[in-house]
Amino acid sequence: MKTFILLCGVIASFLFLPVETETQEFQGQATYISKTRMDLGNWGARFSEAQKKAAYARLKNRLEKTYTLNFNKTESTFEEKEKLDAMSGATDSWGNNFTAGDQYKNVKKNELKQSQEFYGKKFLVKDELLAIDWKTGTETKQIGKYTCFKAMATIPTSSLSWYNFDWSELRDQETKEGEEPEVPMTLVEAWYTLQIPVSHGPAEYWGLPGLILEVSAGQTTMLCTKIVMNPQEKVQIEAPDKGKEINKTDYKATIVSKMTEMRNNRGRRRG
Repeated sequence: MKTFILLCGVIASFLFLPVETETQEFQGQATYISKTRMDLGNWGARFSEAQKKAAYARLKNRLEKTYTLNFNKTESTFEEKEKLDAMSGATDSWGNNFTAGDQYKNVKKNELKQSQEFYGKKFLVKDELLAIDWKTGTETKQIGKYTCFKAMATIPTSSLSWYNFDWSELRDQETKEGEEPEVPMTLVEAWYTLQIPVSHGPAEYWGLPGLILEVSAGQTTMLCTKIVMNPQEKVQIEAPDKGKEINKTDYKATIVSKMTEMRNNRGRRRG
């Protein structure tokens, strides 16, 4: 009964939203803060608390990030706000090789375009949007002034990190060669609001009946901290168009090939 009353209240709130004319361009801007828990693995047991704090300070610009999502009814752009390294005052050039670039999504055309730069070479990744089989329910919570509903999904981990790299990927290739590889999966929890009825969200996430304001996957949580609807200064929502065109699978293969080459060259020098 409480859920029914809550849904009625959300629906009623739409009835009092200002009506847009055809000449008005619906647009919004959302700011997200991303925080990733630092996983030191087995090494963590050997570290003192002071050493853990020092390691976190050194990696803070990779573990805490700020993003901006600009969106209209069918399109969105998602970009990281670049910040300086906390220790050196420089940008994280090594880490930038394995982070998501500026992203454009079109939910009507099922289209993703993302600019990536890998060791000085620019790529334009063009692909379909990630297919996500969301399971929605009636559980709710407040994020700011927005009532949000919970959704869950299980997604192949590689689909969420196709632009990233870990040395363990090479070790896994070698140890499992000839075997049917096990597909690691990531459990994703999202919170979306029907008060902003668009299918957008941060990063790879989309496809719910309202804007995704919070999403947790693995060690990382993204939380929307600010929303501006129909800002006075309109932002042009445009897809990136520079770089060598490639899809996500081939871009990942390019990264793995380059890192394999680097490892082999390093081994020859030691030899």
